Amino acid sequence: MNATRPLIAIDWGTSSLRGARLGESGQVLESREFPRGILTVPTGQFEAVFQELFGDWMQQPHALCLISGMAGSRQGWQEAPYCPCPAGFAELGKHLLWLQPGRIALVPGLSCLGADALHTPDVMRGEEVQIFGALQLAGRDSATLVLPGTHSKWVQVQGGRVTQFQTFMTGEVFALMSQHSILGKTLDLQGAFDEAAFLQGIDQSQQAGSVLHHLFAVRTLGLFERLSAAQLSSYLSGLLIGEELRAQAVSNDAAPLILIGSVALTLRYTLALQHLKIPCQSRGAEATWAGLFALASSLAFTGGHVS
Repeated sequence: MNATRPLIAIDWGTSSLRGARLGESGQVLESREFPRGILTVPTGQFEAVFQELFGDWMQQPHALCLISGMAGSRQGWQEAPYCPCPAGFAELGKHLLWLQPGRIALVPGLSCLGADALHTPDVMRGEEVQIFGALQLAGRDSATLVLPGTHSKWVQVQGGRVTQFQTFMTGEVFALMSQHSILGKTLDLQGAFDEAAFLQGIDQSQQAGSVLHHLFAVRTLGLFERLSAAQLSSYLSGLLIGEELRAQAVSNDAAPLILIGSVALTLRYTLALQHLKIPCQSRGAEATWAGLFALASSLAFTGGHVS
């Protein structure tokens, strides 16, 4: 990217809003975070909120702003149609939705079709930036990446392009089971994380049988006092994360998986993967800024609006 164009990198999610002012080599000069996710913004007020929180940054001469995340969803500032996979920087650059030509753009997110008989569609918004950023930081152009969360993503990248990904509703199912089912009557969500109980859940998930049956054991292990209420929360977490891992054909002699997320999000996956002898490494919030900076830098070479 032309060094005379300061980059304002924005990650606008469902529940939070983060921004960073980046230097000419991608370093974070200043950052801000607000509890102003898209669900808190009244219809038609996205531009006003953006100007209130980041308008001073945009006063820099020739400032460029790239916004990733749910701001480009149907409930956001404006809907940015998904960019179909396989996709890398070139494809993302061509699919940017310019709110102000050459100045403010929404990153579109990715879509792909599954390998199942129905070719079931899958989508992501915001994670694509983290993926490319993590690869830049790791110095790799091919990897399997995992993004834990409410809707966990498993992503395949080859030659710098996302070729396929799958979403698992692991975090959401945990919330539903622990708060809105009979299982919630026997476990304590406020209890400290119990690593042994978590790994017990991981091991159980790898056994033959349906996860629908394994889930009921969260209740019976409590009824027969095999696990305490505090331990059951960790056990349920292990059971669900383990089910997610069981669906993956990951070899323990392959290149390390790249986990992307906060320490709290990636800790349990790291424990589970190490327990199953699958190598991994982690990246945090820096992946978002690295990804947006790399995308901005690529625009000069892909016919984008910024040169």
